[in-house]
Amino acid sequence: QLVESGGGLVQPGGSLRLSCAVSGRTSSLYPMGWFREAPGKEREFVAAITWNGGSLYYADSVKGRFTISRDVAKDTFDLQMNSLRPEDTAVYYCSADVTYIGGTWHGGYWGQGTLVTVSA
Repeated sequence: QLVESGGGLVQPGGSLRLSCAVSGRTSSLYPMGWFREAPGKEREFVAAITWNGGSLYYADSVKGRFTISRDVAKDTFDLQMNSLRPEDTAVYYCSADVTYIGGTWHGGYWGQGTLVTVSA
């Protein structure tokens, strides 16, 4: 089971930190990732991290602004979002067992999503 938290309303230029708690049969040793789905758009990859945090991956649109991290001992992983823009508005989903196939990131197990709204 994956449970996201930390979404909300923030002004442009502001920051939010999303967290995903991993429990039950979902292993925290999977590669983990964040995806987002804006209104009227397809779900897209945001960031991913290997099980030990040794490798990080980001979509070009969030590089330099977002940081993914994980705490294996606590079975959580976070997405720190800085310098937020209105175009970052979306439902954000955490995913376990993400894979990179054919030049595209794919989610495995999904959380229920948390809404992030960037607006003045």
